Amino acid sequence: MKYDNGRDIFPERLLKQIQKYVSGKLVYIPSSDKKRAWGETSGYKQYLIERNRDIKSKFNAGASVEQLADEYYLSCESIKKIIYSKKEVFTMEYECTLSSAQSFAKNGKLEEWVHTYLLSDGHNKDFSDGLKLFDRYFLGPVKMPLSLLTRCCGPEENMKWRINEEWFEKHVNELSEVLKKETDMPPLIVHYLIEDGKTEGEFELNDGNHRLEAYSRLGIEEYYVIIWITEKNEYDLFLSAYSQFFK
Repeated sequence: MKYDNGRDIFPERLLKQIQKYVSGKLVYIPSSDKKRAWGETSGYKQYLIERNRDIKSKFNAGASVEQLADEYYLSCESIKKIIYSKKEVFTMEYECTLSSAQSFAKNGKLEEWVHTYLLSDGHNKDFSDGLKLFDRYFLGPVKMPLSLLTRCCGPEENMKWRINEEWFEKHVNELSEVLKKETDMPPLIVHYLIEDGKTEGEFELNDGNHRLEAYSRLGIEEYYVIIWITEKNEYDLFLSAYSQFFK
C-alpha cells in the first residue's frame, strides 16, 4: 500500500497532536462525509468572486472591455459575460472601515471581509492564502482590551518580525495623527491559539501592529478586533474565557 509521510502533509503543530495518539504506524484517514463545494478548500472560488467583482466595478468606473481583457488575461467575450451577468457577484460593498466589517459580520460575511481587506488595503496576500488552507472560525468585530495583545512586528530585538526603527516610528506617528480624528478604522486581526504544552490560550496579533502601538501611545485601551481560530478546543476555550465581550 502506498503511503504519504505525515511530515509532508500535516502542519508541524497538527502532526505533534497526532503523534500523541499514534506514532510510527500506518493510519487510514477516511474521507469526510461532507462534500465541500468546488473551490472552497483551495480558495479559488473566493478568488473568482473577488476578481469578477473587481471587473464589474472597474467597468462601471469607465474601463473598457478591451482594457479589462488585457488586464485580466481573458477574452473580450469572457469579460462581457462577467459584466452583464445578472447573477449577484457580491452583495455588499467593501470598505476599509470598522463599520464595513461589522456590516459584513452581521450578514454572515466576516470571512469575506477579512480576505477582501487583506487582498486590498491590507496588502497581505500571503496571509490571506494561509488562512484559506484550513477551515477557520472567525469572530467579531468585538471590542476588547488592547492589553491582551502583544506586537510581533517592530524594531525591538525580541520581535518576530523586525523592521527599521526610523520607518516604524514614522508610520506610528502618522497613524497617531489619523487616529486622533478617525474613529472608523478597520479592526485589528488576531489569532487565538493554545501553544503546545500550554493550557491557556494567547493572542497573536497578525494585522495592525503599527496601529496597536499608536493606540498605546494615545492612551486608547480598547478597540475592535477580529479573532480567527483553527481548532475546536481553542474556539471553545476562547468563548468560555471571553464570552463577556460579546454581550
